[in-house]
Amino acid sequence: MRLAHAIWLLCLLPLLATAEGASLRLALREAEGDRLYTLTEAGVSHASALPEDTASPLGSIWKLYVYAWLEDTHQTEQPYQCQGHDPEEVYCCHPGENITRDTALVRSCGLYFAPSRLHIDESAWDAYWRQHNAPSWVSSLSSLGPQTQVSVKALLDSLAVLPAQQKARNVLLDVMLDSSKEGVAAQLGGRLRVKTWSWFASDKAHSREGGFAGWLTDGTPVWAGGNGTSKTILTRYAAILNQLLPVPSDVASGQCVLVDMFARYPVQSVTKENTTQSVTAGPLSGRYRVTFSNGNHLTLVSSGETLLQTENGTLRLQAHLDREEYVARVLDREAASTPLEAAKAMTIVIRTWLLQNAQREGDCLRIGDSSASQRVSPSPASHAARQVTAWTQDMILAGGPVNYHRERAATGLLSWQNAREQAAQGERFDAILSAAFPYASLSRWDDPHSTCQPMPEAKRWLMTKREQWRRQLDLEPGYSEPSNFAVCKLVSGFPFTDRQQKRLYIRNFFTLQDRLDVTHEYLHLAFDGYPSGLDESYVENLARHLLMD
Repeated sequence: MRLAHAIWLLCLLPLLATAEGASLRLALREAEGDRLYTLTEAGVSHASALPEDTASPLGSIWKLYVYAWLEDTHQTEQPYQCQGHDPEEVYCCHPGENITRDTALVRSCGLYFAPSRLHIDESAWDAYWRQHNAPSWVSSLSSLGPQTQVSVKALLDSLAVLPAQQKARNVLLDVMLDSSKEGVAAQLGGRLRVKTWSWFASDKAHSREGGFAGWLTDGTPVWAGGNGTSKTILTRYAAILNQLLPVPSDVASGQCVLVDMFARYPVQSVTKENTTQSVTAGPLSGRYRVTFSNGNHLTLVSSGETLLQTENGTLRLQAHLDREEYVARVLDREAASTPLEAAKAMTIVIRTWLLQNAQREGDCLRIGDSSASQRVSPSPASHAARQVTAWTQDMILAGGPVNYHRERAATGLLSWQNAREQAAQGERFDAILSAAFPYASLSRWDDPHSTCQPMPEAKRWLMTKREQWRRQLDLEPGYSEPSNFAVCKLVSGFPFTDRQQKRLYIRNFFTLQDRLDVTHEYLHLAFDGYPSGLDESYVENLARHLLMD
């Protein structure tokens, strides 16, 4: 545990609640050893070394081991098609829909990973996992089930060396970005990459317990378990997990970016700082003075990542950066690391713009450094910029082109000035983004997809109706007409409201029930922050009254 983290925890412990009630146990691998924290919704109530006898049901974590085996051994299994005959398909897909391996892991589709469906040979499975020094409950297919009790320490040990870990970590970001888990991505960003689990509590016949297991972005193993389902646990404890979980200051993405530095400004000379001797072509290491043909100059700092090139007597500088270092350098150059929520929003827009506009060159992306694209700091990113970037690692926007400007604002254009003002008013980064990009969704770098399929007809109908309802609704205590919102098509599950991003998710817009659904969800948004907004009976009765009148 880093010193600052330890000091924070010691100061926090005496002040935090120890009230009876629901709690979450969190096991985290740290520099001094495995630690076990007991969390309430108010904070940390207890912390100690992880006891050797701490155990947990495996729950859905068994699917992660099958996924790792499929990836590492390069299996080519068939997608799973839902037929609508098995109740367990509710965790997988709609009837007639096909899902592949990554989607099955995120949705926790046990039918997909069933060893019988995949025709896994027990002896081959046992030999594979013995070769990887896995615990006996992994190497034995008959033991790999949700009811199996496992040592949490052994679970952390196996996660630390799990095959295909990087691919699993990339895919599991989608668990955090699930829009139905309200507030989870807003509180935790891209730091947690976990497989959720739920099972029956051992001490209560009809009670459930759940949690998650996986990694932080830097590969640190983590496990959590408590009363409730995995979805409710993530939502309930997101705020305190945000305070407790460390933010890595330097996490590499593995994606390289070639930056043509000073693309619009011809370079006249490059000299070692405080000298007049020009340097020869090749990697630069140290501090340098770059002089441009227009007479301007600046200081460049490099540790070998920036190369001086000569082509027909012309000097060029090219930086070979990791993608996340690139994002942090652009943040330093184009904006700032504070206010924090505005900076988080900015890193996501910077990363998205890179994905949408960079050229491919071999395994790298190539982009120019100029005001026509994104300006890049010629020196290593600041510690603060790297931390903000690590907080949002791999997160992008999907659903439309993005851009930004220091002052100007428009749909599809983030204003840094507006973002700072919104952050000062207490808005979180996802709300800042949704104001500028109302139909874009938080997604991950290697699989961009939008969770909001716009339903313009439903929104037009709702906008017309609320004009008719305004006089009546203004008499209702707590009603506040939202100035901007989106109506999105629901892919699966029940209609819901994403209050933070101001989105209403409904199935269709054909029937009276569909109109009732969109009215119901709109009222949840319009009464957000007032007790009426949480009263399902009140909202439903009011929605029916408005429609019937």
